[in-house]
Amino acid sequence: MSGGPAGDGSGPEKAPADGDLSARLKRLETQLDRKRPRAAPVSGPGSGRSDGSSLGQAMRLSTEFVAGVIAGGILGWIFDRLLGTAPWGLMVFLVLGFLTGIYNVMRLSGFTGQVGGKDPR
Repeated sequence: MSGGPAGDGSGPEKAPADGDLSARLKRLETQLDRKRPRAAPVSGPGSGRSDGSSLGQAMRLSTEFVAGVIAGGILGWIFDRLLGTAPWGLMVFLVLGFLTGIYNVMRLSGFTGQVGGKDPR
């Protein structure tokens, strides 16, 4: 049997020197470091914002949404009972509670520019 890895009859290929491989590896690492985005600073316990587990954050977001809808429903029901405007007060306040719940979820997840109700300044 003759030859190299391709079986084309050529002799064994010359292996590159270890020094050459090390230099190429270092160049590749520096190029990757330049192109890689910088990591965000890790928030510690004193930074004012706690980053809990994903499950904890999901529970908080869903609780904020549900609380807004329930509060709107209760206020609408009370409004209807006091003024006799059933079912309009309940419907209007349910929609307002829904919108408030969505706003709270967006605020807590960072879509509005304010995180946790704090001014971004």
